[in-house]
Amino acid sequence: MLITTAEAIVRYLIAQRAVVETTPGATAVEAPLVPGVFAIFGHGNVTSFGHSLEMHRAQLPLWRGQNEQGMALAAVAYAKAVRRQQFMVATSSVGPGATNMVTAAGVAMANRLPVLLISGDTFHGRLPDPVLQQVEHPGTPSMTVNDAFRPVVRYWDRITDPAQVITSLPQAVSMLRDPGECGPAFIGLPQDVAAMAYDFPDELFAPVLHAPLRPRADLGQLEIAAALLRGAQRPLIIAGGGVHYSLAETALADFAMRHGIPVVETVAGKSSLLADHPRYAGPIGVTGAAAANVLAADADVILAIGTRLQDFTTGSWTAFDAQAHFIGLNAARFDAVKHRSVPVISDAREGMRELSERLGSWTAPAERTAQGERMQVQLNSFIDSRTALDGDLPLSYAQIVGVVHDQATPADFVLTAAGGLPGELNINWRSIGLGTFDCEYGFSCMGYEVSGGWGAAMARESVPGSETYVLVGDGSYLMMNSDIYSAVLAGTKMTVIVCDNEGFAVIERLQVGQGGASYNNMLRDSRGDTGARVDFAAHAASMGAHAITASTADDLAAALTEARGVTGTCVISIRVRESDWTEGGAFWQVGVPEVSERVEVRAARARMDAGLKDQRRGV
Repeated sequence: MLITTAEAIVRYLIAQRAVVETTPGATAVEAPLVPGVFAIFGHGNVTSFGHSLEMHRAQLPLWRGQNEQGMALAAVAYAKAVRRQQFMVATSSVGPGATNMVTAAGVAMANRLPVLLISGDTFHGRLPDPVLQQVEHPGTPSMTVNDAFRPVVRYWDRITDPAQVITSLPQAVSMLRDPGECGPAFIGLPQDVAAMAYDFPDELFAPVLHAPLRPRADLGQLEIAAALLRGAQRPLIIAGGGVHYSLAETALADFAMRHGIPVVETVAGKSSLLADHPRYAGPIGVTGAAAANVLAADADVILAIGTRLQDFTTGSWTAFDAQAHFIGLNAARFDAVKHRSVPVISDAREGMRELSERLGSWTAPAERTAQGERMQVQLNSFIDSRTALDGDLPLSYAQIVGVVHDQATPADFVLTAAGGLPGELNINWRSIGLGTFDCEYGFSCMGYEVSGGWGAAMARESVPGSETYVLVGDGSYLMMNSDIYSAVLAGTKMTVIVCDNEGFAVIERLQVGQGGASYNNMLRDSRGDTGARVDFAAHAASMGAHAITASTADDLAAALTEARGVTGTCVISIRVRESDWTEGGAFWQVGVPEVSERVEVRAARARMDAGLKDQRRGV
């Protein structure tokens, strides 16, 4: 079949199909492996790749973004919302369009999420060099800005000959679907190569149905892990994002009940269990709750399922007893062996089932199970105290979370990212639906919220009665908000709650908490502050959103009710207290100066050094 390189890529992607569970426990259906493309066209991708996308617009839908970073973040959130069973493509032109996507690639890389990034590139033939938007490297003429993707993707290739598509695309797709290797893939497509014709084999475009991959554990690893658990007096399960990607929530609930082990969740693993499940003990770590951290501190054996054990989970590795043993049940070898863990390299669902078979009738000591249940009661009491209304205005973050939670149904999905909201939602949001929470805290990317909300809402359009709630601070909103317009144009429904505290208040909290003076984070102490403030509702309305301003809890509840009845995207703007925070209770290592003229900094350094004495050393 004599077609262009660009045409071959489009046809190959269309041919890929997947077996997908639309919701946990639902009957699997056949669906496109690549449901669509997010695109902003420029001279590097519009004339060839863009032409082919237009020719196949019925089979491969295309969505127009407003910013390349935003559309790629939407693709990342889409992949998370569908549990990595499908992935989207994001395509840009050469130059700044491409480099705008590097941040989104970092988000996908940190969170182990699949997205295929296809960027235009400079001419492979080089005769017209330097071309528009080309950054020349005099000593390395083959290097382009697309090489900037190398550190933040799992697969990187530049197509310099049409025939390379035959081998490169299957390799990229294989990685994107691999439970252990999953992450972003990048394909650079030089303008001249994209336009070249080649006689591709027809077999390359034959439909392929991809079934879920569920790698099984080594039998020896399972036996060692089972023996370690059988000897535990105070076991603990940490549920990470891998539980969701394996669709293993039911398996986790069954495993924890059968063996009486308390379960705590990472940020990525939140909503692995419902908040009222008997074994649920809360979120762990820096943005976690004291109840969960108490269980972590005295655990002697920790079964870490599908987590990369980030510092916010481990309290910078101070949250556990130095003699505690870890079992790393993870599809990724890299994560399974961290901190001298006994590795069980396996799909989460199948690994739990096989481990449970070897444990047989063994259960944790009754006192440990009862301790977990007491911690759940303590957690709920704490959340009640934090979300209770006190009559003061503005509302606190926790109170806003509580109002949104009271309006939510089990089908609804809540999403946030960097700033103060991750801690507030991670503790104060009680999951009433499985797999209904997305907090981007692997890369902690400000600006993910609105774009990610667009992608997540798009992914969940088939879930009956589902609302997608996006909670975003004013700082993140100002960094990236244009995908409100993208959602309006696409007819996608999400409800964005903008929490305005007039600055980067959570970083100001860290700044002052570690002895520094408040500077450059809050608008009030920024150089040149003229007193100008943004009317977020008016701004959102100008992009076509249904916009509401709220002040009180009753206002917010009424706004949420109104938003549920609106067919399009809604934005609710509400002021929030500047510094009313829900404490997590775990240590976090940051770089505090060893010497300073400020007595407050010296005191903070002393506290940091004291905390580091409990730090567990890895290998």
